[in-house]
Amino acid sequence: MANQVAILHGWSDDSESFRPLAAFLERNGYDAVPIWLGDYISMSDEVRIEDVAKRMQEVVLQKRKEDELAKTFDLIVHSTGGLVARSWISTYYPNGIDCPVKRLLMLAPANFGSRLATAGKSLLGRVFKGWKHGFQTGREMLTALELASPFQWELAQRDLFVPEGSDDARTAYGEDAVWPFVIVGSHPYPSGPRTLVNENGSDGTVRVAAANLNVRGITVDFAKNLDDPELTHWRLRRAEDFAFPLAVLPDRDHGTVILPEANELEYEGPAEFGLPALILEALNCDKPDTYKALRDKWFAASEDTASLRRPENADELGRRFPGKHTPDTEYYHQYVQIVVRVVDDHGGLVDDFFIEFFGRRDRENRRSDEALYFHREVLENVHPKAQVATRCLFIDRTDLVENFYDKVPEGEPKELRATISAVQPGPKVRYFAEEGESPEGSLLVHSQAEDRRWLRRNSTHFVKIIIPRVPSDEVFTLTRYEA
Repeated sequence: MANQVAILHGWSDDSESFRPLAAFLERNGYDAVPIWLGDYISMSDEVRIEDVAKRMQEVVLQKRKEDELAKTFDLIVHSTGGLVARSWISTYYPNGIDCPVKRLLMLAPANFGSRLATAGKSLLGRVFKGWKHGFQTGREMLTALELASPFQWELAQRDLFVPEGSDDARTAYGEDAVWPFVIVGSHPYPSGPRTLVNENGSDGTVRVAAANLNVRGITVDFAKNLDDPELTHWRLRRAEDFAFPLAVLPDRDHGTVILPEANELEYEGPAEFGLPALILEALNCDKPDTYKALRDKWFAASEDTASLRRPENADELGRRFPGKHTPDTEYYHQYVQIVVRVVDDHGGLVDDFFIEFFGRRDRENRRSDEALYFHREVLENVHPKAQVATRCLFIDRTDLVENFYDKVPEGEPKELRATISAVQPGPKVRYFAEEGESPEGSLLVHSQAEDRRWLRRNSTHFVKIIIPRVPSDEVFTLTRYEA
């Protein structure tokens, strides 16, 4: 028997947008149980995601006490609703076992931010989005939604990673806990003023890599060894074989991913990989083995979408999109996000740092053809955070793997390397080394070799970099006392 279903909207939206989705569920066997449409305030400047999660817990407990809400139910979320759900689950059900939600279906969730959050906080955003709300746009919520926000970093430490130095490996997601599913489009907005915010590798609002709940994390410690930094891979809370299903669809943008039976693009792709089939597969999943099988099937769906990036598949792209909105092949490149936080060896945030990429072990050759190509074509966006010490790098992994390495000269290893430097604190304290020495660190980021690849397609990577503060000899001295 189908579970009860609750649906949560995203920033600047409300439950009315989800009546078509609720009607679709009713027509597909969910008419025997209530479908709940959740509403929360997202446009008041003082409301935080944590506030919404707290009220959500109070409402859920009250509805269950009154026997209106079942002991277990399924939850469908869209966009910012993903962060609300994760915050609620990690705060009140960190072990997942007692959580009333079994299946968590995330439609284009902004798990790791949206580039549009910064625009929403701007004066223009307040005029276009806030005029109905006293020119408020939900400042606190948008701050949490910004790329590389502290909120996302800390939430990931609560529900996805085991924090460094901690033995708390409780997980909200697992065979006996919550089962997450992620569906996201990779087609930008096809028409109207929203086309101004389109970005390859996204649905116009949320990047595929930012939606995917499968993450990686690493600490790079130059303070331990400047020439060969110590690398510590972060432990995941979930089991190794419990990766989360991700489906990347070629015909959906941020608005149409919640409309299973409506698609203005007239897409004619495989029905088994279509949005209606995937939604029902997720909600009907009833066994851990089925969950893992769906993960593999959805990966195949995502790879089918990625195959449209190849120039030789242009005819297939035209066949699948017979209407006027045939997309460009570059829409379907696969990307990675890297969220970098830099601290010194005392744990202090580093105000200003610079990362430069190159393709040869000789770091002096940074103006080579492949290095210039990387910064022009592969590194597509660097989002500086208002908070110091953090950056979000958006990298075209397709161009990296299929084009960048071909430009590295014969005889050189097919690698992507980087240097990091920082603005020096002052004449008495420097980063990395004393005056006159090389004030930077170098590391291997990715390699074409199978066993040295680290950047996973369609994923967000958290990188904590520790750099040494080096005080000069004048900072402290001892002088022998002479009587």
